[in-house]
Amino acid sequence: MSNTVTLSSNPLQPHSELSQDKGVISIRQYLIHHLEDLQYVEETSIHHPESDALFHSLQVYQLALAQSNDPRLHCAALLHDIGKSMDYPNHAGVGADAIEHYFSPKIVWLVRHHLDLLSRQKRTRKQWKGSKRLIDLEKLRRWDLQGRDVDAEVMCVTAAVDTLLLHYLIISDLSDNY
Repeated sequence: MSNTVTLSSNPLQPHSELSQDKGVISIRQYLIHHLEDLQYVEETSIHHPESDALFHSLQVYQLALAQSNDPRLHCAALLHDIGKSMDYPNHAGVGADAIEHYFSPKIVWLVRHHLDLLSRQKRTRKQWKGSKRLIDLEKLRRWDLQGRDVDAEVMCVTAAVDTLLLHYLIISDLSDNY
């Protein structure tokens, strides 16, 4: 397989606006740490031919960046499988729990429910029919399915996190009702 992910090139520059906020820096480190752990999570070739969860997550993130203007969807795309290195079978709930104090309720909800259109499609569609939640969940599911290209070129982890954190005020808004 030709997939390669650079883990730590292009770090946030010390003079950057983001580096002035210690909270952003600690969240940056937290995200990089948990995302880098995904490189050790091997995927089954049937569902994930791209081989590891980090490579897949970066592909899903890049698809979201290309197809949406919503930083919260971008964040959910990057973090949707973050729980896999902690508890693979329960990764959606564990991942959502791991980020709920840092990111908006919309992001947390999407991470927690990103498998609903796979595991209980009919019930999910009925429950959320006509809602923004269903529309967002469908987008995330589509990117999740498309992010399985063994030959994809992906950005490095630090570039992904730094790009995401340019929208820190939006993605960290805990008062965002969803």
